[in-house]
Formats: sequence, structure tokens, C-alpha cells
Amino acid sequence: MTIPCTTTFSFEGHRIVEYKGLVRGVVVRAPTIAQGIVGGLKHIVGGKIGAFQQMCETTRGEALDHLLEHAEEIGGNAVVGLRYESSEVADSATEVLCYGTAVVIEPISG
Repeated sequence: MTIPCTTTFSFEGHRIVEYKGLVRGVVVRAPTIAQGIVGGLKHIVGGKIGAFQQMCETTRGEALDHLLEHAEEIGGNAVVGLRYESSEVADSATEVLCYGTAVVIEPISG
């Protein structure tokens, strides 16, 4: 089942019929040794750090997957107010939090 998500608090053409509650997905990730070496070299010479960028994208995707599983577990069929936050939790380890409100939506019949 695909659960639609939005950063807004409504879905065009649908009405929210029930609020299920806060849902979240959390992933803590540290770069691999290879990513750390490449990132360290890029830090010295400057430039975009592709290895870290890919790690961040993967981590965000995993956090979103966890959020969607959580929404489904509590009976939601959509998520509104979707947000991401990240913070450093240890040397070279980053936490990515994805959160929002699970809701039940239904199409507005015309």
C-alpha cells in the first residue's frame, strides 16, 4: 500500500476524516570508512561531497520508510505535515528524523 504524504495539512480533493496521531521514522547513520576518507579529502580541497550526499539521501529514504510503516501500523492511509530534521549524535554519526501526522483521508465526492 502506498501512503500519500504532504508537507501541507490537507490533500486536494480529499477530506481528513480521522487523525490517528504523530508518526515518525528515525535512522542514525555514520559514514563508512571509504566515505570518511573521500569526505575528508574533499574537506581539504573543497567541493561537493558526493559520498556524503548519497549517504544522506539513503538515510532520509529509510527514515521515510519507517514513518510510512508507523502510519500504516496505527491505521493511517496518509500523512500530513511531513518534516525532516537531522542532528549530530556522536562524532561522525547523524540522526535523521522524519515526522508528521497520520490521518485517514477519503475522496470528496462531487
